[in-house]
Order: sequence, then structure tokens, then C-alpha cells
Amino acid sequence: MHSGTTTTIQDPKNPEHVKTFTFDLAYWSHSGFQMDKDGVFISADPSGKFAGQRDVFRDLGGGILDSAWQGYNATLLAYGQTGSGKSYSMIGFGANKGLIPSVCEELFQAIENRERNQEYQVTFSMLEIYNEQVRDLLSRTKKPGGLKVREDQQLGFYVDGLKSVPCENYAQIERLMEQGTRIRTTASTNMNASSSRSHMVITIQFKQVFLDRELTKQSSINLVDLAGSERQKSSGSEGDRLREGSRVNLSLTNLGNVISALADAAMGKRVLHVPYRDSVLTKLLQSALGGNSRTTLIAAISPADICYEETLSTLRYAERAKKIRNKAVVNTSTLMRESRTENNKLLLGCGNSSMAGQPACLLAEHGLGPHADPMSWAHQLEQARKEWQQQYVAIARERQMTETLPHLLNVNEDPQLTGVLKYFIQPGSCDAGQATSNAITLHGLGISEKHASFTNLDGKVTVTPHSKCKVVVNGVPITTATKLQHLDRIILGSNSAYLYIGFPSERGSDDLSRFDYDFFQLERAAAEGVSADKLGAVNSGDGKADPSVLAVFQDYIKLMPLVAEANQMSEELGKGLKMELKVKNLALSDSRGYDLQKEVMVKVTNQRTHEVWIWSKAKFINRKFLMEELYQRFLDGEDSHVAQEDDPFWDPLEVIHLGSAHIWLQSLAYCMKLEEQVEFLNCDGLEEAVLHIHISPCSPTGQACGEEDVVIDPLELLGKRMDFQIRIVRCLGAKWLKEDAERGVQIGYRIYDLPNTLYTKPVWKTVNPQIEETVQFTALNASQEFLNYLQTNALIVDLWGLQEGCAERSCCEPDLMTTGEGHIMVDTKKISTVMDTGKSTSNQISELYLKLLKLEQETELLRNINRALREENVLLKASLEKTGSSQQAHKPSNTLKVTGMTEQLPAARDINQVCSQQASYDREFAKALKVFYQSMNMARGQFLRLRLYKPPEDDQMLRPFVHQQSQMLKDFGDLLESSLWKLKNDVTLIVKKKRECLLRVE
Repeated sequence: MHSGTTTTIQDPKNPEHVKTFTFDLAYWSHSGFQMDKDGVFISADPSGKFAGQRDVFRDLGGGILDSAWQGYNATLLAYGQTGSGKSYSMIGFGANKGLIPSVCEELFQAIENRERNQEYQVTFSMLEIYNEQVRDLLSRTKKPGGLKVREDQQLGFYVDGLKSVPCENYAQIERLMEQGTRIRTTASTNMNASSSRSHMVITIQFKQVFLDRELTKQSSINLVDLAGSERQKSSGSEGDRLREGSRVNLSLTNLGNVISALADAAMGKRVLHVPYRDSVLTKLLQSALGGNSRTTLIAAISPADICYEETLSTLRYAERAKKIRNKAVVNTSTLMRESRTENNKLLLGCGNSSMAGQPACLLAEHGLGPHADPMSWAHQLEQARKEWQQQYVAIARERQMTETLPHLLNVNEDPQLTGVLKYFIQPGSCDAGQATSNAITLHGLGISEKHASFTNLDGKVTVTPHSKCKVVVNGVPITTATKLQHLDRIILGSNSAYLYIGFPSERGSDDLSRFDYDFFQLERAAAEGVSADKLGAVNSGDGKADPSVLAVFQDYIKLMPLVAEANQMSEELGKGLKMELKVKNLALSDSRGYDLQKEVMVKVTNQRTHEVWIWSKAKFINRKFLMEELYQRFLDGEDSHVAQEDDPFWDPLEVIHLGSAHIWLQSLAYCMKLEEQVEFLNCDGLEEAVLHIHISPCSPTGQACGEEDVVIDPLELLGKRMDFQIRIVRCLGAKWLKEDAERGVQIGYRIYDLPNTLYTKPVWKTVNPQIEETVQFTALNASQEFLNYLQTNALIVDLWGLQEGCAERSCCEPDLMTTGEGHIMVDTKKISTVMDTGKSTSNQISELYLKLLKLEQETELLRNINRALREENVLLKASLEKTGSSQQAHKPSNTLKVTGMTEQLPAARDINQVCSQQASYDREFAKALKVFYQSMNMARGQFLRLRLYKPPEDDQMLRPFVHQQSQMLKDFGDLLESSLWKLKNDVTLIVKKKRECLLRVE
């Protein structure tokens, strides 16, 4: 943000893509600040661009208040993704008050300074919209299905039965906001609903009565904190067969549709319909969006590069919204002639019930005459004062108990809702759970009627779980009585988190803010053995953390409580599913040994049928929305049965990736046979099964190459034909098959530039399946790239698990180029290039080209044979001349024929013997190299195991770990040393024999 009106955003993946947006105001609040003595964030540099809460209120809050005093309706909307600062802007945190409290406080300060011949009436209402249901946050009674939104011809849409409380000062509004937040927290816990997915609407009705002029001005101030705007692609149902996660995002989606339609209309386009009626939120915001209101939209955005798509979406949303033009009018009426038809359409109201039934309702919303107005307002204030008196007594009592008794403080994912609920532990023993008979009544997923007991005796507090109820203290599940220390962290049920505050003598000047929701989840993850280090966040030599791995760890932490909640819902609904978090590619690498991109996934197992599914993060989040909908119906006593195809707990069966094995291809570059038994490692880096595989160089006819075909330098194969076979022999000890005898497996692999993966035939119902499938591959003209690939890469073989009813992997080989013998061709880049240049006659060209390549190969082979024979002739000629044979007069070309000689001279016979010995030495050398390469493959495997071997969290296990790792390092060193020593000895022996042979010849 280079100015106070512009925002520039750069695509982190394509830095040249830069977009600039212009708005009325642009605030930077991410950096460049410091805290003053009161705890308020201010700019660290007077000339800096940091904007604090006071700056925002000065620009926006002042405008809202000016509109209210003039009699205009005013609306403030906060839009943006979760965590971008919407609630911080609207409510604030600590000393940094947001717009809502600041507007209310400033309003009452201005009222105190106004003339006394005027009367000011202020009422406050607070509601929440979640899943298209409206909840009154100032009422302790919950109406099933929520409050109804009705329509009046004069008033427009209003909420029937919404409580609106008269207020005389800002302190009362503060109390009401605290009360509303407390009810919102309790509702969030009961409904298992995140506050980030609900909309909160605060409405302040402000009426000015000018007694001397018999005139009234009325303003409706609507302050709306919208739900997180995460798009479907990043947090919803991408790739899921079921619809997007329930009705949770319906209001926000429809708000976007309304804004788009209004923006088009403002630009002069023809708009037939504005879909206000399609959601609860847009019904209530109709006046604010396209009617009688001065409306401000705050678009909260994140500067993080991983939020680029969301930030861009938010900026585009705001850009559309700024095109809308409202026609606000002053809401005035005379006291003698006020009627319902003269009132403007109000955003929120109390309905049309009688004043006796709703003493705290706003007068104007009932359209009552002026003669009743003063009496009604006085009556409302009298009723409100009685309620306030009761609340003040309760607040004083709670404050006294807080100072003297140990208690539990709730910890919520939303910082605004943390510390709102307090549960006091009285002396003696008290039960905690869902039952109202308990001393501590708790609500939440997985909390039983009697869940745990807290005992307060002799200055000590202990917690004891009931039966098999889930209680976690400081990240560790407990089953017996456990003494609590000040600031211990407690999780009850699936995810109800509390911070234990001890006796006054234990307390100090503690910073409770550090024990936030993330602290609880990190502690829980650490107890389960999951940490950023375990995921390989710090793997590079410079010790810096890998941002992509840290992002995966954050995903893991955020999904942990969601998975716990999903498991609890599955248990209570009798679905029999168990869900567990996994990290895809946690211990797997690519064909060059580099770590693969990691991502969080959820493994779902049906404990009755042993069926397994793997869900992506996005799919799981979407399913959890739908699970919550189903579970709420179950809690409300409605029919929770759904058809199988609509059941969020069910999916069609699919093939499951079980693990991968790496077979290094270096030996193939030297024309050496490889026979190995390698481990299939699963996503956790543990052995899933053992693969028995052969990779053998061979002739075009499939005959295995011998030791005499081994090459010392892979460059000898450059430009030549290479044939080799991959034979999958068997799969041993597959855990997948041991767990359920009705399952099956398939094995798949892809080498070099093959366009498709090759799969073996499926094998069912056997623990050690015999595969016995051989495929021959041919490189007609081995390129440098292919030879490099063989020397540096591994063949990755994947093991796939089959379940009854799932679709098997196809075993056919479509779109693969083959030789005349039917072998699959690899290293076909040159061929593919030629084929692509003439698609109209591609079949003919490819056929001719393959024949031409074959002829070139055969010609090259003949040239090589001829070259070798000429070299041999020269060698023999030189040897014969040296021996001084009497047969020197004969020309070598006449006496030495390629096809052989009928008679050989004694000297030539000796030379032939030397040549045969030379070939023998070459074979011995190739054999020594083969043994060395095999040893190096073993060493590579040991090295990879060492890399994956992580120290235990338990200190008691550290000594055995160090001893075991020392032994593994020693074995690794011994293997390297013995391999090098053997190679050195073998080469020395061969060189020695060769020298002796040459001395004999001389």
C-alpha cells in the first residue's frame, strides 16, 4: 500500500503479474507499529504508513456518527477471509478497541454534551446468522430452528421476536456485548460451529425527539461482521461428489450475487432481478445494500503470499461493491403526524407483537402513535433498569468468585470468544458434564452427562474422568485422578478446551494470552509425536525452516480438532467410521531421492467392514460441514437418516495408495543384472510390504546378457540399442492383505519418458501374492539424457490396495510405442519429434522411421565388428613382426582371415592365448565392479534409513536410540570400508595378472 487509497498485489508464482486497486481509503496495519503505555498499537515512525484503530475510527466511525445525527441509516460491513482482521476491525482486542465499541462510546459522549430540550432513545440488538438460522444473542432461550425473518410492507424485512434493549450509557452497551459474546460462545460450543462461519449483526436504533419542534429523527446503525469469505476451491467441496458444505456459505455466496447485480445496475446494465430473497442475510441487508442507507464496506486482506488467491478475490469483491450507489434519505417525522407509512424500512426489528408481550422492543418498529411514545419509552427504561440491577448483582458476585476460587476459563478458536465463560470449582467435590444436575454444566461434542469430577480439598484441585470419558491434561490423555497446577490446559470431550486458573496464592502477573487455541493444539500434537521437525521442516544445511512444510504442519494442527469432532459425531450417529490425519509423502522421495511435496490428508476406515478411503483436506472440510448438519438434526430430535448417496460419512470404494519402493537403476547403465528385495514404505515411512524384483539387460530376443556384456563406462552405450526387462516377481508380507483377507493388490511403475503407468494384474486374497510379470523395454538409440537418468534415478514402484467393489487399475498399455518384436519403447524423444512434424501421415512416417533406425543400428553394429577386427589384425601384425618369424614375407591380409585360419603359427597361437587371457581379465574387472555397485546400493539403502530415523520424544528412550543409531552408523561405515577395500584388492590383483601376462609376451 504505497498511498492512502491504492493497494498493489503481486502474484508470488508469477511476479510479473501485478494488479493495482483504488478505493476511498487503504490502511496498512501489518507492520511498523509499537505499543504505547496503555497497550494501544501506534505507529513506530510518525511518518510511517501504519494505521491503528484510532485512525480507522477517525475516518469511518466519524462518518457513521455524522450520518446517525443527521437522521440517515448507516451500515458498516466487514468482509474478508478468516484471520484477515474483520473482527479486530469491528470489535477490537484488549486496549485496541474496534469500530463498534468506539462508535457506541462516542455516541453517548455526544449525547451528554447535547441540549437538554431533546430526548435521545438508544436501543441495542445483537444477532447471529449461522447455517441460515437466526439466533438472538441477547436472549438465553434458544428457539428451535431460530427466529423467523418476516416481511412488512412498510418496515420491509425484520426478525420476529428479536430482543432490543434500551440503553442509557456506554457501560450498558459494553455489558450487552459481553452478554451476547457469552451466548455466542455457548451456542458455538453446543452447535459445534466455528464463529468464523457465522455472521454477527449489531443494530443500534438511535432516535432524536425534538420536543420544542415536535419533530423526530431516527437512524438505524447496522454493524455487520461477516463470516470468513474462504472460497470453495480452497476450503470447500473441490473434487467431492457431494454439494458444497451445507448452507453455511449460502448467505455469503448470495451476498456476492446481490452486490454483482447492484454493481451492474449502477453501470447502466439491464438487471432483471436482484436476489435479496435468496438468503437470510441479504433479506436483512436489503436497505443497506441497495436502498436507504449510507453504507461502508471494510475489505480485510492478508499480506501472506499463501493467501494471494483469497486476497485477490476480496479486492475484486470490494471493487464491485464500490460501484453501487445508494439513495439515503433523512428519516424525519412530525410528532403529530407520525404514522407507519412515514417510517423508513428498518433493517432489523422486533416484529408486530404487542408492547405488553415485548416491553423491551423499539417503539418505532411497531408504528405506535406519538401520544404513546414518551410513556412507552419510560416504561421500557423502567423494565430495562430492573434487569440491569439483577445483572449488576450477578456481575459483582462473579467478580468476587473469580478473585477467590479456582476456575476454568474457556479457550476458543476465535480470540474474541476466549475467556468469556468461567466455571468455578467450589470446595468439596463437583461433577461436570451435560446434565443440568451437575455443579458445572458443560456443553460440547463428546461431553457425557457426567463427564468428570473436580475435587477442591486442602488447597489442591484434582480432576478425575468418569468411566471412559475423554479428558486431556497438558496434551496427555488421563484415566485416573490428576492433580491440577495453575495454568494447566484441559480438553474435555472431543475439543472443549479450558485453562485452569489456580488459587489466588498460585497466581502471579501471568500472561494468559499466550495460552491460546493454537497452544492447546500444538501441545496435543507434540504429545502424539507430531511436530514441524518430525515433518522435516528443517532439512537443509542452513538450518532454515522449509515454508511449505511449515504450512503443512499448520494444516495438520488446524485439522486435528476437526478430525476429533468428526470421529465423535460418527460415534454418536453410529456410523462406525474412524478418521485419522496422515501426511502424504511424509517419508517418500522422487526418483532422484528428493523429498516430495507434502500435504495433509485424512484416512477414513469403516471399523465394521474395514473399508478405507483417503480424503483430501478440502474434501474432509466439506464433509465435516455436512456431518454437522446431519448431527444437528440428530440433536434436535429430527430424523437423521439419509440415503447412502447423500450420506457424508459414505463414499464409493476406491483404490488406495499403500506405499512406494525405490530401485536404483545405476547397474543398468553398466549392463549388469539387478535382483533386489526392497521395502514398500507407506506415508509414515514404515514398511508396508517387501517387493521382489529383477531388472536385467538383455538381447532384442530377450536373452539375458552375461558378464562379458558388462561395460566399464556407460558412454559405451551411447547411440546404441539397449534392451532390458523388468520382472515383478512377488510381494511379500503386505499389511493391507493381513488386515483383511478379502482384499487385493496391484503394482504400478513408470520408467523414464513413458506417458502412462504400467500396472500388473490384480491379485486377490493372498498375503504373499505371486505376481510373475515381465515387461521388456527397448531404447533404439540410447541418448545421453537416458544414460544420465539410469545413473542418477530410481525406478519408483507403487503398491495399490484393492477393495471389493472398487475399480481396478487398467492393465492395458494404450498409447505406448512398441518395436516390431512388441517391446515397449523408451527414450523416444527423437522419434516423437519426427512423428509430430507430420501428423497427416504419422503412421507411415513412424513405421518407416523405425525401420530406418533399425537398419542404422544393424549397420552401426557391423561397423563396430569390422573396427574391432581391424584393430585385432594390426595387433597381431605387430606381434608377428616382433617375434621375427620367418613368415614375415607373407602379407597379414593374406594370412589372417576374419573367418579363421586353417593353420596357425606358434607365435600367433601364443598371441591368441594372450587375447583370451585379456578378455578373462575384462570379465573379472566387470565382475568386481558389479559386486561393488551392489554393495553401494545396499549402502544407499542404509543411508536412507538413517535419514528417516528420528530421535524419540521420551527422554528414557534416548539412550537406546543413541546406541542403535551408533550401531547403524558403524554398520554403514563398515560396509563402505569393506566395499572399497574389496574393489581395491580385486583391481590390484587384475592389474598384477595383466602385467605378468604382458611380461611373458615381451
